[in-house]
Amino acid sequence: MRNICMVGTGYVGLVSGACLADFGNKVICVDIDEERIDMIKRGVMPIYEPGLKEIVERNQVAGRLEFTTDVESAVRKSQVIFSAVGTPQGEDGSADLSAVFNVAEDVAKYIEEYKIFVQKSTVPVGTSEKVGEIIRNNLVADVEFDRVSNPEFLREGSAIEDFLRPNRVVIGVETERAKEIMREIYRPLYLLETPIVFTKIKTAELIKYASNAFLATKISFINEIADLCEVVGADVDEVAVAMGLDKRIGPKFLHAGVGYGGSCLPKDVSAILHTARKENVELKIINAAFEVNKARLERLHEKLRSALGELKGRVVAVLGLSFKPNTDDLREAPAIKFIMKLLDEGASVNTYDPVAMKNAKGILGERVSFLDNSYDAADGADALVIMTEWNEFRVLDLERIKKLLKQPVLIDCRNIYKPSEVKKLGFKYQSFGRMPD
Repeated sequence: MRNICMVGTGYVGLVSGACLADFGNKVICVDIDEERIDMIKRGVMPIYEPGLKEIVERNQVAGRLEFTTDVESAVRKSQVIFSAVGTPQGEDGSADLSAVFNVAEDVAKYIEEYKIFVQKSTVPVGTSEKVGEIIRNNLVADVEFDRVSNPEFLREGSAIEDFLRPNRVVIGVETERAKEIMREIYRPLYLLETPIVFTKIKTAELIKYASNAFLATKISFINEIADLCEVVGADVDEVAVAMGLDKRIGPKFLHAGVGYGGSCLPKDVSAILHTARKENVELKIINAAFEVNKARLERLHEKLRSALGELKGRVVAVLGLSFKPNTDDLREAPAIKFIMKLLDEGASVNTYDPVAMKNAKGILGERVSFLDNSYDAADGADALVIMTEWNEFRVLDLERIKKLLKQPVLIDCRNIYKPSEVKKLGFKYQSFGRMPD
């Protein structure tokens, strides 16, 4: 067991802190946001993530997990300090590292004996080096410390499972001492025979960006194939299934639609492109994936215009707001961008999402009608657009939906339904990469 301080209780910090405690470590999660810490102490999770509340409460009861705003006390009590603060995308596409550097400066003031500083946040190559300099320049005592890069690979909606049973753990280290301590922290995963990849710090930093850039490229690739399928009369779903049976390719992330969103892929693709430009390296494939993704929403608008004509004065029902199911995260969510474009063109929007409407109201305000269910959203609308593949949207009573709509226009952005079955019901149905209506 190791004493750990987790700085930051956002998505990565809260999930990582709770799961590290579940491994048997003693974890203190720190955040400067008093309201957020109080909320967590009361058992109210600030984010929607299946299983998070249960794992937090279990480890609090066991005495392995606590929450505080007292950075000094947490650092002094811990041997390993994880930094899990946000690195939002800047206007130029680069990662904003101000919070990362602030944590390093704050923590350094309380280091009076050997400690390990672990960078958990996603940061560009070379950031840990700068963090080390900041810590060194702000130490109040002449003590040794180690730097470690331990990037996260959590998928929103399945983050607990991803942390407790990961495909791999990547750890960039400088010394054997740090390597052995990190090995002990993740000891339960050795029992599951989880691959633990120890490497240099800069390599670990790049592994995270390379992984997400590759996943984004797979999504953009299948979306381009989807456009070709629509023209030649092929079915992208069948293409993707057959492609995925090749073990060199695999089936994951070969789902055509309106492109990727969320807190990771858009930000990380932009960040790696920014790093490459700074180093005068041209990443042609990743840049193409980025450009293809930007164009996906325009493809959706083309489909909607082909069905309705001018959008001014029309009512569009949008089902799903979060960028994927099982999360309330709206960062770079295609649905939000789509709705904003509809509003700009003079359309009215009815919408429903099982968990993300509270967050969406903070962005869209009163310009959008937030309804209690899918059928209320469809009532009186000129078209229904499914943006997120929540399970409840897979089993809609389509005959009821058709009666509620002014005209039977259904655009399925996640290819949930079979075109032949929907068209039999009399819908003007469109999806992505399958024969249009």
